[in-house]
Amino acid sequence: GWAMARDARPSSGRRSWGPVLLLLVIAAATFGIAALLVNIFGRRLEARTPFVRLVEVNELTTDPAPWGTNWPHQHDGYARTVDMTETSHGGSSALPEQKLETHPWLRRLYDGYAFALDYREARGHAYMLSDQLRTRRVTERPQPGACLHCHSSVIATYRRVGLEALGRPAGPEALATAFDWAAVNKGFEVMSTLSYPDAFDLLQATPDGTPGEPEAHPVSCVDCHDPRSMKIRITRPGFMAGIAALAESDDPVPHLPSIQRWREGDRRAPYDPNAEASRQEMRSFVCAQCHVEYYCGPKETLFFPWRNGLKAEDIEAQFDGHTFPGGEPFHDYRHGETGALIYKAQHPEFELWSQGVHARSGVSCADCHMPYQREGAMKVSSHWVRSPLLSLSSSCQVCHRVPEEELRARVDAIQGRTEVLIDRAAAAVISMLDALRAAREAGATEAELAPAHALQRKAQWRLDFISSENSLGFHADQEAARVLAEAIDYARQAQVLALSAGGGRTSARAAGGP
Repeated sequence: GWAMARDARPSSGRRSWGPVLLLLVIAAATFGIAALLVNIFGRRLEARTPFVRLVEVNELTTDPAPWGTNWPHQHDGYARTVDMTETSHGGSSALPEQKLETHPWLRRLYDGYAFALDYREARGHAYMLSDQLRTRRVTERPQPGACLHCHSSVIATYRRVGLEALGRPAGPEALATAFDWAAVNKGFEVMSTLSYPDAFDLLQATPDGTPGEPEAHPVSCVDCHDPRSMKIRITRPGFMAGIAALAESDDPVPHLPSIQRWREGDRRAPYDPNAEASRQEMRSFVCAQCHVEYYCGPKETLFFPWRNGLKAEDIEAQFDGHTFPGGEPFHDYRHGETGALIYKAQHPEFELWSQGVHARSGVSCADCHMPYQREGAMKVSSHWVRSPLLSLSSSCQVCHRVPEEELRARVDAIQGRTEVLIDRAAAAVISMLDALRAAREAGATEAELAPAHALQRKAQWRLDFISSENSLGFHADQEAARVLAEAIDYARQAQVLALSAGGGRTSARAAGGP
């Protein structure tokens, strides 16, 4: 009996642990479920509260650092635009590569203009002001203050200068409380005709929203966001006037439906993107404040030439019919070799994008260059603005469900074809310039060469329009090919006229021979 009792005791002990283990399992499961629910609740709360306003920012806060306290994820991306990233067709480097060395034909294209001195590859937004201060185009040639319209956080300075010109209070309190379009426009007009050093001194003297000495900043948070609501907004006077002129035109803009709605309305007030554009349109408009073609002085206030439309020939037509306030025909410079009046393209990314399939499909600039990314429970637009080739999964594969290698190959093919066409157009323009120079040396008069000079302007404008645009044709590859084909055609027509004007006394080299 004693043996039987002894054998039964372990069995009874094993049975007593069963409920305990069951309770532990239930407790662990309960704890896990509770932790999951707490995590879900926390994520939902995080998503509902995308930021905490720890410091106040206002219309005077051009320094991005205080914004970074409230919006650290966005500020981290913005700060990364200093990183040295490169693609096969451009990017950033410690000292941007000199395009005049890699493409020697540019020196002859820009002969007579400051770009013949210094023209480098673009790099990140963080450098937009410092690089402008360093370029020989500014240090060795007089430039207008209008250049700060796109290279600096200049709106507070426009407002200060405008308020002073209007005889109104322009202290820090007045600058911080209201945007005031009337003052901004007035200051913009004044600074567009100042010299660059004088305009920069005004910029440097404007408070930047942080204690201590004021500092000039490149384009920053306040230039694209309302500091009270963080809503995307337009702040650049040049764009506001330009987009209103585009709305008044008959140019088809199916990729901008709010303009079409405005055209069909009463049209009593000018088109205002801040009031009428959709958020998706604004995700392109904020970029189009600067990545566009424009005239930047000094003979008149900076303007975007969109009165006839956004295509290269639409802009050319506006320039052809435009005169400066003194009655002089519009031009950016007089060509150093031929004396022809030439139009200089800036960087017409918005215009070329507007002719492409992505624009027609409702894809904005930010969708590709500032793709959405996940930060905890929040969906944040990356502020590390850069080439989509460096973020293919978030920039391209959201729509194009193919491997990255195929996407990269497609882009390389488009950009490679465009590069070949640019080289062909450049060769035609160089042959044209040789023929024009030879005709002049052979005794051709200005009157005889005038028709060839008009064709020279057309050819150079089209070549410059595509070669200065920073996507190397990708924004609208068929449009880029069309414009470059016209550049080749006009250059060859001018070459033939120059040969005729020279009376057949020009050299074989001027005729395009060896």
